[in-house]
Amino acid sequence: MLRSLFRKRVIEQVGEPLYAAVSAQARQPGFYTRMGVADRIDARFELYTLHALLLILRLRDEDVTADGEQTSGPGGEAAQSLFDTYVSALDNVLRELGVGDMSMARKMRKLGEALYGRMVAYEAPLRAGDAAALTTLLARNVHGDETAPGAADLAKYAIEARRRLAGQPFAAVIASPAWPEVAA
Repeated sequence: MLRSLFRKRVIEQVGEPLYAAVSAQARQPGFYTRMGVADRIDARFELYTLHALLLILRLRDEDVTADGEQTSGPGGEAAQSLFDTYVSALDNVLRELGVGDMSMARKMRKLGEALYGRMVAYEAPLRAGDAAALTTLLARNVHGDETAPGAADLAKYAIEARRRLAGQPFAAVIASPAWPEVAA
């Protein structure tokens, strides 16, 4: 019993540095200058969500067996810790923006639905390396314009990020995820 109590604390501690890595990467100026992402709260939410998903996919992939079965293990636990930390950060941001307790549940439910929807929508094209499908989704969700020229570059970046993270050993991903460089 005591062992599981201490283990949860260690797993929870993994989420914070992973979220910090997601946050730092999503703030790279190149997304806003070269890829045309608007510097608005909704566009930043989309970039944070994309990066959180990229890292969550990599972490969960750690627990996939040779025959493709998903098992429970350290990757899934770390992914859940990152997800929980991200949701907690969203809650904190809403509170900092002045959302009151009375409407917090409704706002969090709406954000949770958007977060889950994005993750489900992006996962298949990311896993398949389908730049065209991912471009369409990112153009609509990140740029708010299905003809946004920066969406194709963002899709290529996301697929490259997926490739780089997949090539990095689990311990290295936990310590410092290898994101692609984003030129400004």
